[in-house]
Amino acid sequence: MSSNTVPPARTKPADVRREELMDAALALFIAQGIAATSMDEIVKAAGVSKGGFYHHFASKDALLLALQDRYVGDFLAVLIAASAARPAVDWRGRLDAMLEAAVRYFFAELPVHDVVFHEYAPVERREMNQNPIVDHMAAFLKAGAEAGAWRAERPKLLAVMLFGAMHGACDEAILSPGLIDRDGLIALLQDFFWRALRPD
Repeated sequence: MSSNTVPPARTKPADVRREELMDAALALFIAQGIAATSMDEIVKAAGVSKGGFYHHFASKDALLLALQDRYVGDFLAVLIAASAARPAVDWRGRLDAMLEAAVRYFFAELPVHDVVFHEYAPVERREMNQNPIVDHMAAFLKAGAEAGAWRAERPKLLAVMLFGAMHGACDEAILSPGLIDRDGLIALLQDFFWRALRPD
């Protein structure tokens, strides 16, 4: 190869290109809404062709479902990291850490959450019981009960109820700004969860 020869451009790894597509689409969805965002705008923002888009996603719906999955995966990773930062035997501390991480993540990523879970209504809805975060909570509650930290006779149902309480409390804080600060909300939820698990 002579010194004047231009080396061929390196293509980005598929996983990197896929993430870039998702990032570009998400930014557009947040800025102008899902319905108002065209495929042309997405591929232009991501710097790919339509063929490149369809190499990664079969449709706009498939992209949105992938964004949901990524949000849930990131949320779950935050909960796991928060719990792992506390001693394994400190069940109350691990529970409190998970709740604090969950609330702070929810507010930090609120625009993403609202777009991919409220604005987006897929034709084929996922089953309500297919929630990895609830599944993780259920496993955590079951392990804590087995260790004697609390009672959880039906951990999956209890996880659904507690997750719903947490989500509802966060929604109320958003709808009623100034009613309660985030630190206060976290403390309230931590006390509520503990009382639910240790009613005595």
